[in-house]
Amino acid sequence: MGAKLGLNAKAYYGTAGSSATTEITNIKDVTLNLEKGEADVTTRGGNGWRQTLATLKEGSIEFEMVWDPDDGAFGAVKDAYFNDTLIAMKFLDEAGGEGLDADFTVTNLTRNEALEEAITASVTVKVAYSDRAPQWV
Repeated sequence: MGAKLGLNAKAYYGTAGSSATTEITNIKDVTLNLEKGEADVTTRGGNGWRQTLATLKEGSIEFEMVWDPDDGAFGAVKDAYFNDTLIAMKFLDEAGGEGLDADFTVTNLTRNEALEEAITASVTVKVAYSDRAPQWV
């Protein structure tokens, strides 16, 4: 069984500087964005083709949370945003699975107030400058 369902994916948070261990259950619609920068290495020997080498990796995650001030994970994300502090987070494809583990900075915390829905927060986190190097686990 190679296919995995998003509802079985796991997200964790914790104190920056160590791997996140507390599960986030107040989370939905997670998008893990992994990209690499590019260096143009085009030469005349490329037979008319642009040539590229991959450079630095980038990691950002976008997700939705219910706006719940009593939820510990929501409070940690909100506090990291307003206090300009880092938060350890880990996003796995299943319990014990693989994914990105790093310290993050919260760059977006948008409150959505749809008339017939719960108030939610759209959150974006990006790999932060930290003593703990990001890793794919």
